[in-house]
Amino acid sequence: MNIQRSERVLETVPVGSLGIIPLSSCKELGDKVNEYLVQWRHESALEHKNTIAFQGYEQDSYIIDTKVPRFGSGEAKGIVLQSVRGRDLYLMVDVCNHSLTYSLCGMTNHMSPDDHYQDLKRIIAACGGKARRITVIMPFLYESRQHKRSSRESLDCALALQELSNMGVDNIITFDAHDPRVQNAIPLHGFETVQPAYQFIKALLTNVNDIQVDSDHLMVISPDEGGMSRAIYIANVLGVDMGMFYKRRDYTKIVNGRNPIVAHEFLGSNVEGKDVIVIDDMISSGESMIDVAKQLKDLKANRIFIYSTFGLFTDGMEKFDKAYEEGLFYRLLTTNLVYQTPELLSRPYYISCDMSKYIALLIDTLNHDASISELLDPYERIHKFLKKYKNGEV
Repeated sequence: MNIQRSERVLETVPVGSLGIIPLSSCKELGDKVNEYLVQWRHESALEHKNTIAFQGYEQDSYIIDTKVPRFGSGEAKGIVLQSVRGRDLYLMVDVCNHSLTYSLCGMTNHMSPDDHYQDLKRIIAACGGKARRITVIMPFLYESRQHKRSSRESLDCALALQELSNMGVDNIITFDAHDPRVQNAIPLHGFETVQPAYQFIKALLTNVNDIQVDSDHLMVISPDEGGMSRAIYIANVLGVDMGMFYKRRDYTKIVNGRNPIVAHEFLGSNVEGKDVIVIDDMISSGESMIDVAKQLKDLKANRIFIYSTFGLFTDGMEKFDKAYEEGLFYRLLTTNLVYQTPELLSRPYYISCDMSKYIALLIDTLNHDASISELLDPYERIHKFLKKYKNGEV
C-alpha cells in the first residue's frame, strides 16, 4: 500500500466516477495505469467507500471501451461504447505511435501524429458533453516543436490547445513540454507539464549501481542551449557540475525544415575521467546526441549515459548500435511515454523508465480534486532515493 498516496489523496470526495480512455495509441500504458488504480482502490481502507458520493469508486476496471472504425476512404468516426454521464474522464493519447495502421483505398497507411490527434477529438466529440470533467493526458505534446513563429508560418501547437479547450477539455497534462510557454495560448485552462526526473534517476541508479554521485565523478551535460534548465535541475538535485554544448548552425541553408548543425561547441569544466549524463527532452534522429557523445569521448569522459524523455528514433536504431559498439556511450534511457519499438526494447544498452505508476498517482489525486503540486516537484523523493542509494539499500 502506498502510504503517501493514502495520506495525500483520500481526504476529499471524488469529482465524479473515474473513467480512463486510453486511445489505441496508448493502450499498453493505459492498461498499466488502470492496474495500479484498481489495486490501490481495492486496498484503500476508506470508511466512506460505500456512500453515494463514492459511487463507482471501486471497480474491476476504470477503462471505458471506445473504438474508431474507418471507412474505405480512410475517414473515421469515434464511438464510446459505455455511458460517460457524470464521469471524470482521463483520455490518454500517444501522438508518436507510428506502429498503428489503417486501410486507405486499399493501401496500408501508418498513423501520423495528425491522425492520432483527430482520433482524440473524435472521442471527445463522441462523449457529447456528458462527462463531468475531461482531462487529456498527452505525454508528447502534439506539434510542440512548432511552438513559436519565426516567419510566416502556422502556430500548430497553440491552435491545437485552443481547439481542445473549446471542445470542453478542462485540463491538459503533458510531459517535458518542448516550450512550456505554449500554455499562454489557453491562459484560463489547466495545463501541466510534468518532469520525469525522479523516474529517470531511479531507473539509472537501480540498473547501474556503481555510479558515484558526487562532483568529482559525475557531470550533467545539456546537448544544446534549449535544454539548459533541465540539465541545471538534475545537476542541482544530484549535487554535481554541469556543462553544455551549443550548436553552430549554417543559417544560409535549410535541410529537413531546419538549419543544419555545423559543429557542437562545449562550455563547462573538465570532464576527463568522469561519468557523464547527457540529458535532453527528445531524441529524434539521434545525430546530435551521438555527435555530443563523440566529442565528450574526445575530451576523455568516462562512461556516457544518454537520457531523453521521448525516444522517437526516427531513423531507426542502426546509428546507436554502431555508436555503442564504438564505445561512444554506455547506456541509453528513455521513458515509456511514447511507443517503444521491439528493436529498441531488445537492445542490451537500453533502460526503460516506467511512468505508469506516476500517471496513475496523478489521475488518482486529480480525481479526488486534491493538489498535485507535491507530485510535480520530485525534489524530496529524489533525495530520499539518493540517500537509500548511498547507503547501499537500492
